Amino acid sequence: MKRKWYDYLWIWTIVYFALGFFNILFAWLGMIDFLVPLGFALFGGNKYFCNRFCGRGQLFAKLGGSCKCSRNKPTPNWIASKWFRYGFLVFFLTMFAVMIFNTYLVAAGAENLKEALKLFWMFRVPWGWTYTAGLVPDWIAQFAFGFYSMMLTSTLIGLIVMVLFRPRSWCAFCPMGTMTQMICKIKNRGERE
Repeated sequence: MKRKWYDYLWIWTIVYFALGFFNILFAWLGMIDFLVPLGFALFGGNKYFCNRFCGRGQLFAKLGGSCKCSRNKPTPNWIASKWFRYGFLVFFLTMFAVMIFNTYLVAAGAENLKEALKLFWMFRVPWGWTYTAGLVPDWIAQFAFGFYSMMLTSTLIGLIVMVLFRPRSWCAFCPMGTMTQMICKIKNRGERE
């Protein structure tokens, strides 16, 4: 089977995290992974991005499948259940809202820039070497620190479930996948009526 250009998008995930490791402002590039799937769902009514273009899913497949880093055990049913998927989406969106609020506080001058990542939404990891103060307004850097934290945390969660279960177990409860699935259902229902 001949490989297509998009079969190599797993490299994008590695490049994204490497760039953010050296300069946090590159975290803004993660908005591509946030907005493009929503665009596919809103305008195409499909999850084509998740199925073909998701670099993170491809990375999990590569590490878990080709590199044999996965136990390849069946993903427990509760992980793919509606209550878990939607519950994780609500939790994830709440954390996203907190990140936006913190960015607002920095923009309004009520808070100082926090040059740290929050892994798993709890553990504060100093990350100051990745940003030179004054390069951009502090709120832009604050958003970058928060967004990179979310992207890194969700990737670490994906790696953990990849090792424990099947390579793309993360895809069963990925917040972007759940959101795009909801959008597709609403859009396709509206087109049928």
